[in-house]
Amino acid sequence: MKKKAVLALAALIVLVAGTIVIKQKASAPSQPATTKQQSTESSLPEGFNKTLYSNTDPNSIWVVVNKSEPLNPASYAPADLVVPDVPLRLSRTEEQMQIRKPVEQSIKDMFAAAKQSGFQLSFGSGYRSYKLQKQFYDGYVATKGRAEADRISARPSYSEHQTGLAFDVEITDKKCHLEKCLADTPDGKWIAGNAYKYGFIIRYPVGKESVTGYDFEPWHLRYVGMELAQVMQQQNISTLEEFFDIAGGANY
Repeated sequence: MKKKAVLALAALIVLVAGTIVIKQKASAPSQPATTKQQSTESSLPEGFNKTLYSNTDPNSIWVVVNKSEPLNPASYAPADLVVPDVPLRLSRTEEQMQIRKPVEQSIKDMFAAAKQSGFQLSFGSGYRSYKLQKQFYDGYVATKGRAEADRISARPSYSEHQTGLAFDVEITDKKCHLEKCLADTPDGKWIAGNAYKYGFIIRYPVGKESVTGYDFEPWHLRYVGMELAQVMQQQNISTLEEFFDIAGGANY
Protein backbone atom coordinates (compact mmCIF):
# COMPACT_ATOMS: atom_id res chain seq x y z
CA MET A 1 0.00 0.00 0.00
CA LYS A 2 2.86 2.31 0.90
CA LYS A 3 4.42 1.76 -2.58
CA LYS A 4 1.14 2.56 -4.33
CA ALA A 5 0.80 5.77 -2.33
CA VAL A 6 4.30 6.88 -3.33
CA LEU A 7 3.62 6.21 -7.03
CA ALA A 8 0.33 8.09 -6.85
CA LEU A 9 2.03 11.07 -5.19
CA ALA A 10 4.77 11.12 -7.89
CA ALA A 11 2.17 11.03 -10.65
CA LEU A 12 0.32 13.92 -9.03
CA ILE A 13 3.52 16.02 -8.85
CA VAL A 14 4.27 15.40 -12.56
CA LEU A 15 0.69 16.33 -13.51
CA VAL A 16 0.79 19.59 -11.52
CA ALA A 17 4.22 20.58 -12.94
CA GLY A 18 3.04 19.95 -16.51
CA THR A 19 -0.05 22.06 -15.94
CA ILE A 20 2.08 24.98 -14.67
CA VAL A 21 4.38 24.82 -17.71
CA ILE A 22 1.42 24.80 -20.10
CA LYS A 23 -0.14 27.80 -18.35
CA GLN A 24 3.17 29.71 -18.50
CA LYS A 25 3.50 29.11 -22.25
CA ALA A 26 -0.08 30.14 -22.84
CA SER A 27 0.32 33.36 -20.87
CA ALA A 28 3.65 34.36 -22.50
CA PRO A 29 3.16 37.27 -24.95
CA SER A 30 3.62 36.35 -28.61
CA GLN A 31 6.60 37.91 -30.37
CA PRO A 32 5.84 40.00 -33.47
CA ALA A 33 7.31 38.81 -36.76
CA THR A 34 10.56 40.55 -37.61
CA THR A 35 10.23 42.51 -40.82
CA LYS A 36 13.03 42.93 -43.36
CA GLN A 37 13.36 46.60 -42.41
CA GLN A 38 13.58 45.79 -38.68
CA SER A 39 16.22 43.18 -39.43
CA THR A 40 18.27 45.68 -41.41
CA GLU A 41 18.00 48.29 -38.67
CA SER A 42 19.01 45.91 -35.89
CA SER A 43 22.01 44.61 -37.80
CA LEU A 44 23.50 48.03 -38.55
CA PRO A 45 26.82 48.87 -36.86
CA GLU A 46 26.47 50.60 -33.52
CA GLY A 47 26.31 54.35 -33.96
CA PHE A 48 25.40 54.28 -37.66
CA ASN A 49 22.73 56.90 -38.35
CA LYS A 50 20.59 56.32 -41.44
CA THR A 51 19.19 59.85 -41.18
CA LEU A 52 22.56 61.59 -40.97
CA TYR A 53 22.19 62.99 -44.50
CA SER A 54 19.11 63.84 -46.52
CA ASN A 55 17.81 61.57 -49.30
CA THR A 56 16.11 64.50 -51.06
CA ASP A 57 18.52 67.44 -50.80
CA PRO A 58 20.46 67.47 -54.12
CA ASN A 59 23.58 68.62 -52.25
CA SER A 60 23.53 65.58 -49.96
CA ILE A 61 25.89 62.67 -50.67
CA TRP A 62 22.96 60.36 -49.85
CA VAL A 63 20.47 61.96 -52.23
CA VAL A 64 18.42 59.29 -54.03
CA VAL A 65 17.64 60.02 -57.67
CA ASN A 66 15.65 57.54 -59.72
CA LYS A 67 12.56 57.30 -61.92
CA SER A 68 10.35 58.06 -58.93
CA GLU A 69 12.57 60.68 -57.32
CA PRO A 70 13.77 63.54 -59.58
CA LEU A 71 16.12 66.29 -58.52
CA ASN A 72 14.50 69.33 -56.99
CA PRO A 73 14.98 71.85 -58.49
CA ALA A 74 15.04 70.15 -61.89
CA SER A 75 17.76 72.53 -63.06
CA TYR A 76 20.05 71.74 -60.11
CA ALA A 77 23.77 72.26 -60.73
CA PRO A 78 26.47 71.61 -58.07
CA ALA A 79 28.52 74.61 -57.00
CA ASP A 80 31.71 72.66 -56.24
CA LEU A 81 32.57 70.91 -59.51
CA VAL A 82 36.22 70.09 -60.23
CA VAL A 83 38.17 68.12 -62.82
CA PRO A 84 39.77 65.11 -61.09
CA ASP A 85 43.50 64.58 -61.60
CA VAL A 86 43.16 61.13 -63.17
CA PRO A 87 43.21 59.79 -66.75
CA LEU A 88 40.28 61.37 -68.61
CA ARG A 89 38.37 60.13 -71.65
CA LEU A 90 37.81 63.63 -73.03
CA SER A 91 39.47 67.05 -72.83
CA ARG A 92 39.56 68.74 -69.42
CA THR A 93 37.36 71.49 -70.83
CA GLU A 94 34.44 69.12 -71.48
CA GLU A 95 31.52 69.39 -69.07
CA GLN A 96 31.45 65.63 -68.48
CA MET A 97 34.99 65.63 -67.10
CA GLN A 98 33.85 67.14 -63.82
CA ILE A 99 32.83 65.70 -60.47
CA ARG A 100 31.92 67.23 -57.13
CA LYS A 101 34.84 68.21 -54.92
CA PRO A 102 34.00 65.73 -52.10
CA VAL A 103 34.38 62.85 -54.58
CA GLU A 104 37.70 63.88 -56.14
CA GLN A 105 40.10 62.37 -53.60
CA SER A 106 38.20 59.09 -53.48
CA ILE A 107 38.49 58.76 -57.27
CA LYS A 108 42.21 59.49 -57.13
CA ASP A 109 42.72 56.95 -54.36
CA MET A 110 40.75 54.25 -56.18
CA PHE A 111 42.53 54.83 -59.48
CA ALA A 112 45.91 54.72 -57.70
CA ALA A 113 45.00 51.45 -55.96
CA ALA A 114 43.84 49.95 -59.25
CA LYS A 115 47.12 50.93 -60.88
CA GLN A 116 49.08 49.26 -58.09
CA SER A 117 47.08 46.11 -58.79
CA GLY A 118 47.89 46.32 -62.51
CA PHE A 119 44.69 47.95 -63.80
CA GLN A 120 44.55 51.21 -65.74
CA LEU A 121 41.26 53.01 -65.20
CA SER A 122 39.90 56.07 -66.97
CA PHE A 123 37.29 58.68 -66.02
CA GLY A 124 34.63 58.29 -68.71
CA SER A 125 31.77 60.64 -67.88
CA GLY A 126 30.91 62.51 -64.69
CA TYR A 127 28.68 65.54 -64.24
CA ARG A 128 26.03 66.23 -66.85
CA SER A 129 23.83 69.30 -66.72
CA TYR A 130 20.08 69.16 -67.31
CA LYS A 131 20.70 70.45 -70.82
CA LEU A 132 23.35 67.86 -71.68
CA GLN A 133 21.35 64.97 -70.23
CA LYS A 134 18.37 66.10 -72.30
CA GLN A 135 20.52 65.95 -75.44
CA PHE A 136 21.63 62.41 -74.58
CA TYR A 137 18.13 61.21 -73.70
CA ASP A 138 16.47 62.78 -76.75
CA GLY A 139 19.13 61.14 -78.93
CA TYR A 140 18.31 57.70 -77.52
CA VAL A 141 14.59 58.31 -78.02
CA ALA A 142 15.18 59.29 -81.64
CA THR A 143 17.29 56.21 -82.42
CA LYS A 144 15.89 53.52 -80.10
CA GLY A 145 12.41 54.65 -79.07
CA ARG A 146 11.22 55.94 -75.72
CA ALA A 147 10.84 52.55 -74.01
CA GLU A 148 14.42 51.52 -74.75
CA ALA A 149 15.70 55.01 -73.96
CA ASP A 150 14.09 54.79 -70.51
CA ARG A 151 15.71 51.42 -69.90
CA ILE A 152 19.25 52.53 -70.65
CA SER A 153 19.21 56.25 -69.97
CA ALA A 154 17.68 58.79 -67.59
CA ARG A 155 15.45 61.69 -68.39
CA PRO A 156 16.82 65.14 -67.52
CA SER A 157 16.50 65.92 -63.78
CA TYR A 158 16.22 62.15 -63.10
CA SER A 159 19.90 61.45 -63.80
CA GLU A 160 22.49 60.68 -61.13
CA HIS A 161 25.09 62.31 -63.35
CA GLN A 162 23.37 65.65 -62.74
CA THR A 163 24.18 65.33 -59.01
CA GLY A 164 27.92 65.38 -59.71
CA LEU A 165 28.25 62.31 -57.47
CA ALA A 166 28.29 59.65 -60.19
CA PHE A 167 30.68 58.77 -62.97
CA ASP A 168 31.26 56.12 -65.60
CA VAL A 169 34.55 54.28 -65.17
CA GLU A 170 36.40 52.83 -68.14
CA ILE A 171 39.51 50.80 -68.76
CA THR A 172 42.12 52.58 -70.83
CA ASP A 173 42.14 50.04 -73.66
CA LYS A 174 38.43 50.91 -74.22
CA LYS A 175 37.46 47.25 -73.98
CA CYS A 176 33.75 46.79 -73.15
CA HIS A 177 33.13 50.54 -73.25
CA LEU A 178 29.71 51.06 -71.59
CA GLU A 179 28.95 47.37 -72.06
CA LYS A 180 27.94 44.67 -69.58
CA CYS A 181 30.97 42.61 -70.55
CA LEU A 182 33.06 44.99 -68.42
CA ALA A 183 31.89 42.94 -65.42
CA ASP A 184 33.65 39.86 -66.81
CA THR A 185 37.03 41.52 -67.35
CA PRO A 186 39.75 41.44 -64.67
CA ASP A 187 39.44 45.23 -64.44
CA GLY A 188 35.67 45.06 -63.97
CA LYS A 189 35.99 42.39 -61.31
CA TRP A 190 38.53 44.53 -59.46
CA ILE A 191 36.16 47.51 -59.60
CA ALA A 192 33.22 45.45 -58.32
CA GLY A 193 35.28 44.02 -55.49
CA ASN A 194 37.01 47.21 -54.37
CA ALA A 195 34.88 50.27 -55.18
CA TYR A 196 33.18 50.23 -51.78
CA LYS A 197 36.54 50.74 -50.06
CA TYR A 198 36.62 54.23 -51.57
CA GLY A 199 33.00 55.21 -50.94
CA PHE A 200 31.44 53.99 -54.21
CA ILE A 201 28.69 51.54 -55.09
CA ILE A 202 27.74 50.07 -58.47
CA ARG A 203 24.49 52.00 -58.64
CA TYR A 204 22.67 49.72 -61.08
CA PRO A 205 23.67 46.18 -60.06
CA VAL A 206 22.79 42.99 -61.89
CA GLY A 207 19.44 41.48 -60.99
CA LYS A 208 18.07 44.72 -59.52
CA GLU A 209 16.46 46.20 -62.61
CA SER A 210 13.00 46.08 -61.02
CA VAL A 211 14.36 48.02 -58.03
CA THR A 212 16.46 50.69 -59.74
CA GLY A 213 14.48 50.90 -62.99
CA TYR A 214 17.65 50.60 -65.06
CA ASP A 215 19.55 47.87 -66.84
CA PHE A 216 22.72 46.48 -65.26
CA GLU A 217 25.59 48.99 -65.60
CA PRO A 218 28.88 47.70 -64.13
CA TRP A 219 30.58 50.94 -65.18
CA HIS A 220 28.28 53.39 -63.35
CA LEU A 221 29.70 54.24 -59.93
CA ARG A 222 27.94 56.41 -57.39
CA TYR A 223 29.67 58.08 -54.45
CA VAL A 224 27.83 57.64 -51.15
CA GLY A 225 30.74 58.08 -48.75
CA MET A 226 33.04 55.54 -47.15
CA GLU A 227 30.82 54.67 -44.21
CA LEU A 228 27.61 53.96 -46.13
CA ALA A 229 29.41 52.08 -48.92
CA GLN A 230 31.07 49.77 -46.41
CA VAL A 231 27.88 49.22 -44.42
CA MET A 232 25.99 48.30 -47.61
CA GLN A 233 28.81 45.89 -48.50
CA GLN A 234 28.69 44.28 -45.04
CA GLN A 235 24.91 43.99 -45.12
CA ASN A 236 24.89 42.70 -48.71
CA ILE A 237 22.44 45.45 -49.71
CA SER A 238 23.28 46.65 -53.20
CA THR A 239 20.81 49.48 -53.88
CA LEU A 240 20.01 52.76 -52.18
CA GLU A 241 16.30 52.07 -52.66
CA GLU A 242 16.48 48.92 -50.56
CA PHE A 243 18.78 50.37 -47.92
CA PHE A 244 16.67 53.46 -47.33
CA ASP A 245 13.33 51.79 -48.16
CA ILE A 246 12.62 54.24 -50.98
CA ALA A 247 10.49 53.58 -54.05
CA GLY A 248 12.27 52.91 -57.31
CA GLY A 249 11.53 51.08 -60.52
CA ALA A 250 9.93 52.49 -63.65
CA ASN A 251 7.56 55.15 -62.34
CA TYR A 252 8.02 58.12 -64.66
